[in-house]
Amino acid sequence: MKPERLFVDTNLFLRYLTNDVPEQADAVEQLLRRAAAGGLALVTNTLVMAEMVWTLEAFYQLPRSDIKEKVLTILNTPGLEVADGELILQAMLCYAEKNVDFIDAYSAVWMRGLGLTIACTFDRKHFSRLEGVTVMVPGADTL
Repeated sequence: MKPERLFVDTNLFLRYLTNDVPEQADAVEQLLRRAAAGGLALVTNTLVMAEMVWTLEAFYQLPRSDIKEKVLTILNTPGLEVADGELILQAMLCYAEKNVDFIDAYSAVWMRGLGLTIACTFDRKHFSRLEGVTVMVPGADTL
């Protein structure tokens, strides 16, 4: 019999990673242990991971290096399937190393996977830091 599959929302990861509500952090830890033991299968998605990064940065005001470590902890959790986990990993490394927004880093990695090299954006500052991306600003640049 296959283990039951459960979706994990952002707030569970935040409680676990920050321990700001210890009872909830403990409950999440027990859930993760059950998944690691094969008692159930946990899944989450890209938007949850993006919301987690944003919340750790904006609300908890953690440095990028700490956020990177926390995301890597989640990505490496046994029994947890993260949709597009490899893409998120590459985006997280870019986010931490290039000092760009996570969504911009994710977009650049996603573009690379599709063979795209030109980003049409008004955000020249962040996208110009990303390797392999040419910025095209509508109204200012031409192809």
